[in-house]
Amino acid sequence: MATLPSAERRAFALKINRYSSAEIRKQFTLPPNLGQYHRQSISTSGFPSLQLPPFYDPVEPVDFEGLLMTHLNSLDADLAQELGDLTDDDLDVVFTPKECRTLQPSLPEEGVDLDPHVRDCVQTYIREWLIVNRKNQGSSEICGFKKTGSRKDFHKTLQKQTFESETLENAEPTAQAAPRHLNVLCDVSGKGPLASCDFDLRSLQPDARLENLLQHVSSEDFEKQNEEARRTNRQAELFALYPSVDEEDAVEIRPVPECPKEHMGNRILVKVLTLKFEIEIEPLFASIALYDVKERKKISENFHCDLNSDQFRGFLRAHTPSVAPSSQARAAVFSVTCPSSDVYLVVKIEKVLQQGEIGECAEPYMVIKESDGGKSKEKIEKLKLQAESFCQRLGKYRMPFAWAPISLASFFNVSTLDREAADVEPVVGRSSVGERRTLSQTRRLSERALSLEENGVGSNFKTTTMTVNNFFKQEGDRLSDEDLFKFLADYKRSSSLQRRVKSIPGLLRLEVSPAPETISCCLTPEMLPVKPFPENRTRPHKEILEFPIREVYVPHTVYRNLLYVYPQRLNFANKLASARNITIKIQFMCGEDASSAMPVIFGKSTGPEFLQEVYTAITYHNKSPDFYEEVKIKLPAKLTIHHHLLFTFYHISCQQKQGAAVESLLGYSWLPILLNERLQTGSYCLPVALEKLPPNYSMHSAEKVPLQNPPIKWAEGHKGVFNIEVQAVSSVHTQDNHLEKFFTLCHSLESQVTFPIRVLDQKISETALEHELKLSIICLNSSRLEPLVLFLHLVLDKLFQLSVQPMVIAGQTANFSQFAFESVVAIANSLHNSKDLSKDQHGRNCLLASYVHYVFRLPELPRDLPSTGGTPALPDPRYHTYGRTSAAAVSSKLLQARVMSSSNPDLAGTHSAADEEVKNIMSSKIGDRNCNRMSYYCSGNNDVPSSPAAPRPASKKHFHEELALQMVVSTGMVRETVFKYAWFFFELLVKSMAQYVHNLDKRDSFRRTRFSDRFKDDITTIVNVVTSEIAALLVKLQKENEQAEKINISLAFFLYDLLSLMDRGFVFNLIKHYCNQLSAKLNSLPTLISMRLEFLRILCSHEHYLNLNLFFMNADTAPTSPCPSISSQNSSSCSSFQDQRIASMFDLTPEYRQQHFLTGLLFTELAAALDAEGEGISKVQRKAVSAIHSLLSSHDLDPRCVKPEVKVKIAALYLPLVGIILDALPQLYDFTAADARGGKSRTSGSDEEQEGASAINQSVALAIAGNHLNLKTGGSMLSSLPYKQYNMLSADTTRNLMICFLWIMKNADQSLIRKWIADLPSMQLNRILDLLFICVSCFEYKGKQSSDKVSTQVLQKSRDVKARLEEALLRGEGARGEMMRRCRAPGNDRFPGLNENLRWRKEQTHWRQANEKLDKTKAELDHEALLSGNLATEANLIILDMQENIIQASSALDCKDNLLGGVLRVLVNSLSCDQSTTYLTHCFATLRALIAKFGDLLFEEEVEQCADLCQRVLHHCSSSMDVTRSQACATLYLLMRFSFGATSNFARVKMQVTMSLASLVGKAPDFNEVHLRRSLRTILAYSEEDVAMQATPFPTQVEELLCNLNSILYDTVKMREFQEDPEMLMDLMYRIAKSYQTSPDLRLTWLQNMAEKHTKKKCYTEAAMCLVHAAALVAEYLSMLEDRSYLPVGSVSFQNISSNVLEESAVSDDTLSPDEDGVCSGRYFTESGLVGLLEQAAELFSTGGLYETVNEVYKLVIPILEAHRDFRKLTSTHDKLQKAFDSIISKDHKRMFGTYFRVGFYGSKFGDLDEQEFVYKEPAITKLPEISHRLEGFYSQCFGAEFVEVIKDSTPVDKTKLDPNKFVLTPIEVAIEDMKKKTLQLAVATNQEPPDAKMLQMVLQGSVGATVNQGPLEVAQVFLAEIPADPKLYRHHNKLRLCFKEFIMRCGEAVEKNKRLITADQREYQQELKKNYNKLRESLRPMIERKIPELYKPIFQVESQKRDSFHRSSFRKCETQLSQGS
Repeated sequence: MATLPSAERRAFALKINRYSSAEIRKQFTLPPNLGQYHRQSISTSGFPSLQLPPFYDPVEPVDFEGLLMTHLNSLDADLAQELGDLTDDDLDVVFTPKECRTLQPSLPEEGVDLDPHVRDCVQTYIREWLIVNRKNQGSSEICGFKKTGSRKDFHKTLQKQTFESETLENAEPTAQAAPRHLNVLCDVSGKGPLASCDFDLRSLQPDARLENLLQHVSSEDFEKQNEEARRTNRQAELFALYPSVDEEDAVEIRPVPECPKEHMGNRILVKVLTLKFEIEIEPLFASIALYDVKERKKISENFHCDLNSDQFRGFLRAHTPSVAPSSQARAAVFSVTCPSSDVYLVVKIEKVLQQGEIGECAEPYMVIKESDGGKSKEKIEKLKLQAESFCQRLGKYRMPFAWAPISLASFFNVSTLDREAADVEPVVGRSSVGERRTLSQTRRLSERALSLEENGVGSNFKTTTMTVNNFFKQEGDRLSDEDLFKFLADYKRSSSLQRRVKSIPGLLRLEVSPAPETISCCLTPEMLPVKPFPENRTRPHKEILEFPIREVYVPHTVYRNLLYVYPQRLNFANKLASARNITIKIQFMCGEDASSAMPVIFGKSTGPEFLQEVYTAITYHNKSPDFYEEVKIKLPAKLTIHHHLLFTFYHISCQQKQGAAVESLLGYSWLPILLNERLQTGSYCLPVALEKLPPNYSMHSAEKVPLQNPPIKWAEGHKGVFNIEVQAVSSVHTQDNHLEKFFTLCHSLESQVTFPIRVLDQKISETALEHELKLSIICLNSSRLEPLVLFLHLVLDKLFQLSVQPMVIAGQTANFSQFAFESVVAIANSLHNSKDLSKDQHGRNCLLASYVHYVFRLPELPRDLPSTGGTPALPDPRYHTYGRTSAAAVSSKLLQARVMSSSNPDLAGTHSAADEEVKNIMSSKIGDRNCNRMSYYCSGNNDVPSSPAAPRPASKKHFHEELALQMVVSTGMVRETVFKYAWFFFELLVKSMAQYVHNLDKRDSFRRTRFSDRFKDDITTIVNVVTSEIAALLVKLQKENEQAEKINISLAFFLYDLLSLMDRGFVFNLIKHYCNQLSAKLNSLPTLISMRLEFLRILCSHEHYLNLNLFFMNADTAPTSPCPSISSQNSSSCSSFQDQRIASMFDLTPEYRQQHFLTGLLFTELAAALDAEGEGISKVQRKAVSAIHSLLSSHDLDPRCVKPEVKVKIAALYLPLVGIILDALPQLYDFTAADARGGKSRTSGSDEEQEGASAINQSVALAIAGNHLNLKTGGSMLSSLPYKQYNMLSADTTRNLMICFLWIMKNADQSLIRKWIADLPSMQLNRILDLLFICVSCFEYKGKQSSDKVSTQVLQKSRDVKARLEEALLRGEGARGEMMRRCRAPGNDRFPGLNENLRWRKEQTHWRQANEKLDKTKAELDHEALLSGNLATEANLIILDMQENIIQASSALDCKDNLLGGVLRVLVNSLSCDQSTTYLTHCFATLRALIAKFGDLLFEEEVEQCADLCQRVLHHCSSSMDVTRSQACATLYLLMRFSFGATSNFARVKMQVTMSLASLVGKAPDFNEVHLRRSLRTILAYSEEDVAMQATPFPTQVEELLCNLNSILYDTVKMREFQEDPEMLMDLMYRIAKSYQTSPDLRLTWLQNMAEKHTKKKCYTEAAMCLVHAAALVAEYLSMLEDRSYLPVGSVSFQNISSNVLEESAVSDDTLSPDEDGVCSGRYFTESGLVGLLEQAAELFSTGGLYETVNEVYKLVIPILEAHRDFRKLTSTHDKLQKAFDSIISKDHKRMFGTYFRVGFYGSKFGDLDEQEFVYKEPAITKLPEISHRLEGFYSQCFGAEFVEVIKDSTPVDKTKLDPNKFVLTPIEVAIEDMKKKTLQLAVATNQEPPDAKMLQMVLQGSVGATVNQGPLEVAQVFLAEIPADPKLYRHHNKLRLCFKEFIMRCGEAVEKNKRLITADQREYQQELKKNYNKLRESLRPMIERKIPELYKPIFQVESQKRDSFHRSSFRKCETQLSQGS
């Protein structure tokens, strides 16, 4: 492969494309304007075609670099410069020193010449990270704001906005404290509507008046003053007030990978506090380790400590030559990767060897107590002396004594946690205890660590002291680990071994706690001090090495080389008698003579740090002892064949015999450390030699020693008698054959070796080297995953080195590139596919990500230093080069200095040292060439210009070029994998390119020439292939969308990085190809837009995004200077060309898309998304909008864009967005309608609400909703739009789009905007006004989210209940389940969008938000309120600015009339929202300017707007805020004054103000008459002070008007009093409406007020009736005015609906003259008004279930619609009729109407209610106790509970017997009728043919259902519990008893019938019914069986008495039968 000439290779590279290049070219180069006018469809063979919008093709991008070169001088370079230099590179290559936990890095011992492999490992561990940084990274993000915390400071600068709604909230509580009074309703019908003032206005004090209100100022000056006022104190950054982008919508970012770190599990700090026994006679030694019972594995090394007193230490002085501080630790840090309840801390205690069995030696501890005194004391002293002599003689030998297990289950809090849980992958990114264990965040080590927090450790665990009071005595024959695990398993089961094992009383206290982040004075397992390590601390902590139970997949990052030796068992049973007390001396030897024992064995407690030998503990008189010793050895870095472990066996004589030695030698054994040059580990059974070992024994293994002369004498004839286990924990020894072989072969190429070389057990000759190396590269991936991961960094480094370094092997050049590349691909595949390894959110394997980010660097040259190479200038030649890349060798002094300074501070680097280094490199090369080896790396001089003379070798390969080439030419599975995990190869490419640019110092050169054309071709091919791959994944039948999305994101990030490195025009072309290719191949528009969007959003998040878009290039298109006055321009002086140019700035033109390439593409996607229809498009739309929202937000908060002139430019870049938003107007979520629907309570519409939002004609919707918009066709809402069924946007998406629009309007050049407006056609202007209208409602202030009003528990509870209920219902339990399911069926109107799978998720998020709200502190809530208040104010002020712009621009033209209405509509809407005083002040000022400027127009043309205006202004006149009130009064006065001036009779305004007040009084709950009276007084003051008007009748008319208003207020006061008594309130409203019989406008207003009140109370039928009356009133008026056949003939036509309607015809001609100005001028007195009222009535009848009446109402509507030929409305009308008729059929007998009760009032305190009786209508299923309880509660509150009595029985009320001081309510019960009805229903349902299971279940549920049976049972308990005292009631009692008897019988029948009808899945439901039935029957039985004996003895005759139902039955309750309704 390698020998192919490049041309052929290229050809191969091209062939892989799936299409011919011609095809592709054709695809990419369709002429750009082809798609401008007609839709086109590109289809490539094999891919289905897709209809694309005409503008969707990307245009040819601008030649960026060329343009910069030519235009840079003329461009606005300052601006560009401010945003980061254009020409400079963004990427910086930085060397970052590794963070080292220890004071000194862990290194091999000094002065040893290392093997190449060890040297490479150490270099990898200590060299710096090489990181490629972005210089301006994050500057375009909101860093300036969000990250630095300056956002907080910014908030301090905000002013708190005052909202009346909040001042009212604060004032409310006081109002409610006063006791309530019952106000008796007097008859007000006598009071005329305009009775004299009850209340003299003049007695009040007026508010302060506005100065200058009455002075004459020109309208221009007025406007100027207003504008100046508005400009002050404005918020500069709009987005600082707006919530940041939702995480779900945020642009993808590449998480910075976790820095490679040493693995640590959950760290536990264990401190030994106390260790003592009943008697203290000798030193004791403890060792502590962790064991996992389930895994039967020791999971930590031993921690040795002792708490011996100085006295006892003195016993051993002879045997302790020195005491190292490190050996005095009493606290250890253990690490547990997999915590579980099976982890035990085992403490073993040893004592000095003494004569006797363990039992004998332990005896005194069990029998004697020190506290006994007396004889015990003597015994103890004696024992002490004895112990002292043993210590002096045998002090270096130990014997086992006791042990204790401690369970850590409680510490890990794992009662619930089984080991299985450990197999669950913890969430990536879950942080653990402290940052240090962040491994588990990204790596999930083995990657399944359960961090302490996940198991509740750390979070709820505090430091615990664990106490042990009993130790188990060690059993001499059961010391092995197997025995220990058996003991522990028993102990875990029963918590005691006492029965079998003797226990020794004692006390051990340990303190166990989660280890803190940093521990002062701590040592690693290698005894290296960890930072911080103070000098003076004596007792350190020790970190104890973990032996995890599962593989830990964390690459090595520190040098560690430890060996653990475990002697296990020795069998000398057949040995001579002398071998009884056996110990083994263990040594690590580097030769065979005695002096070769190396001091590398770690010491135990209170002794030296390192020992040369160690002895095992002795079991007395045991010939086959078990051992539990652990010998920890620090392995030398360089191992040779001479290193071995030597075991010497001794018998120790415990008794002191004359002259006898303590030790008697028994034999030897040994274990060589290396086998085939590889570390030996595992279990061995060694033979024991009984005599001195022969020379050179260590060269062989003990089992295979060749025959010696004389022969060696072996125990048991050379059989294995000694069991031992050896384990290594090493970061240099791979312990894996495949890796071992690979590294060995690589090193054989690098260093001078003699062939053949030995690899494991094979010998390899030089000729076989190439083949073997290729084999080993291929087999790398077969190695076990754990070692592969542990040595991952080194393996990848070596492979990359092989890929670029040409080799000469046996004189032939060998190329390993392809093999190395394929191996890397295979490794990447394994790592990604492993279940145990974690991935980040983009599916990138975390290990590879951190390798590329931190470790990878361009492959270096082999730097073999000749043997003489070490020069004095270098402190240690081995490490000097570690921190450098090849860049360090560049001869430039400057660069040297820079590299030096960034290198490892511990290395004394100087210039001379660097020069030496260069020389060394050079000489090593010469040495290489001169040596006679034939195999070596060619000096391919990678990017190091060695000397000016050296020619550049032809074979030189650049890594990035090689990598790109390999990616292009790969085939088959390799290719598939490369593109599946493309991110890894992309990041390698980028990092190597960055280093290449950095090293060759090409920063001066142009980007164009920086990389070769071949490389650019390869990149183009790669991008094309990856794009095809993405498309192929998306059109597969089993769509692999997730995979495609990940690759798509990787590709985007790749191009994002290339923009910082390569020619930007070239990258833009790649982007264009990508877009074209996806369009050509995908078959679903949402998918296509979604993919392209995700891709573009990443590119747009580039920190030089603005420069990449040449945002400063539009300077020439902006107008040169702001024009002094727009009005001067309305002549033709403005050339039409200029106008066109300005207009085109707001459109997405091809020129724009070419020049501002990325923004153009983004806008194209947005426009396409908004234009598209179909499933799933709303998600795409949201994504598109949030992309632009986040971009604008980042510009707004970018510190580089603070200057206004920069913002103006940026806003100009985004102008086309305005055009797109205007086009999307019909799709915007209509907040106004939403508010009307949800009563302004809804804060945000979720996605599916919008999905179902019907596209009804907006004007009707608004008319119905009472949002009084203009109903004239000209100005109607959105009338400017063609009718098309658009896909509506959700509330959030709309809001995001709106804020972008406002931002542009705020920051754009205002004069430009005015010019643009001036040239717009009126239809477009109307659109803008519509948009502003929506904006107003969109940014309405919602208050403090009413957060403090809801409690979390309530929310949570209701949520749980709701979920349970819905779940139960959906499972189909009973008829209601069926109903729920039907509601959920697609197409059901009442739950729009239910079939959207989003519903449940969204709903959860709503609940979630609600809950989150409650967790916030008050400060946070205040903070949010501060922000949202300022946002609402700023947004509304921007809208106000826009309106001023429109007014100014349009006053120049003559299109005032229709514009004025639009502007007013927006202003009125803003006044109807909750606004801050700041905004209101400006708004009223604008209004006054409008009135002054266009007064005459206003009163003549905009009648309805004027009415709305009056109502809103009047509303603000009742404000509690003085500022607002004075502004509103001034405005209202001006309104009257100008209307008087305009018509010299302001009757119309008077009428409008009067009606407004009437409607305000009826509707507004927060309405305050005190403030309003104050305002009326202020207006009066204005009229008195207005000198100019005194001569006219105006002042007297004003006074008259104010007097009328005051009398209307009187009604209000009355209404206020009945606020709590809804029935009385409605009665009052009815009377007020009646009193206005002669004033149709006011009567209409009050009828509407009533309707609204009824609707709020859910009395839909009553509300509908009010509207029918209103419609009849209008019909009367219309029939008088114009006689049209299709109109109803006055109120007579309404008789079928209700006979009461005739009341409306009482208005005779003489009282009403419609022509009188101002009378009947309201909007409802029109045909469309009539239709609106009737349609609203029909809707309400339908909601109330009176479907028959719906038909009658529409009978009146249809002729009108037919006359107007309004077929769209006719369609919807008939549709509604059909639904009404369907409902009649489907719900025939199932409709439930109200329940009616008759209530009587008795008692003089009731005033004129005394002896009055009323019929109360309650909701459908109201029970008797409910209403009686409600009324009792209400009146008790009024009069006090002691004065109110409810008569519970059914006797006629005898007034004489009542307590005159009490109020009495008599409910007259209807239990009998109720029970009869229920029984009848049951009978009907049971006997229905064919049987209807659902109906039956519904009735049954209502009779015996768990909650419902309270009904019948309660009735029975009230009336049947005891026999009545009054004999007259006997018959009623008996009748009810019989009713119940029949009722329970029918229930039984129904339950049985249901059993036969149910399906299998309802069995449970049936059992529940049966259970409830039985329960009910049992409860009723005693009451049913108790007869009244008197009734069955006919003793006296009951007088037949005429029943007066009024007096006889209380609470007369009659549920309306269906027949009544029909």
